[in-house]
Amino acid sequence: MARIFITGSAGGLGLNAARALMQQGHEVVLHARDESRLANAGAVRDQALGTAVGDLADLTETEGVAEQAEQFGPFDAVIHNAGVYSGNDIFAVNIVAPYLLTALMARPQRIVYISSGMHRSGTPHLQGIDWTNAAMRPAAYSDSKLYVTALAAAVAERWPGVESNAVDPGWVPTRMGGRSAPDDLELGHLTQVWLATRESADDHVSGGYWFHQQRREPHPAVKDKAFQAELLDALERHTGFALR
Repeated sequence: MARIFITGSAGGLGLNAARALMQQGHEVVLHARDESRLANAGAVRDQALGTAVGDLADLTETEGVAEQAEQFGPFDAVIHNAGVYSGNDIFAVNIVAPYLLTALMARPQRIVYISSGMHRSGTPHLQGIDWTNAAMRPAAYSDSKLYVTALAAAVAERWPGVESNAVDPGWVPTRMGGRSAPDDLELGHLTQVWLATRESADDHVSGGYWFHQQRREPHPAVKDKAFQAELLDALERHTGFALR
């Protein structure tokens, strides 16, 4: 049995992952932006080990989420599932929050960051970036997913005892993906569930970018040590917290 924390798990892929993990007998701590969203989790909330509530677009609330989640730790795995596709909060939710939670929480055995195939359209340039307002970046979503994929690789490098991976769940018909999304919703959560609970303890898998349990080649910047360092430095300056 594993103990797992999932951000953005009151709906969509996060809720599906939580449900699947519970069905396998694992303990899950849910997260939602507010209590009203958490109520939408229904029976999954009732079966959860615990919950954490807070808006990941806000640094102070994200710190609060870390504190709430840690009350149920230590965790075997953390799945950074929460994400937004549009609006000014893209960077705050998609990359700043995963970084800050990683920096604040005790190291789990495994970390899974949700990426996207659109990360390949991102640009590895951080000059002049405003982490609190994505309005001035036309490709902000792609950039944010490039950054979080690089974060997964950087954590794998800096914390060799932790399995850190990024997952492309596909373009699936969730609220964020839209009803016309072409990929299979049922396959959208399986890779992150698998990475969080793999039984092959002797087969250390880290630093990968995955799609449907297959390792894929990410944007070249993901493996660029200089870009990783620049990204971590920028996030540390913005949040005030460094990776321990």
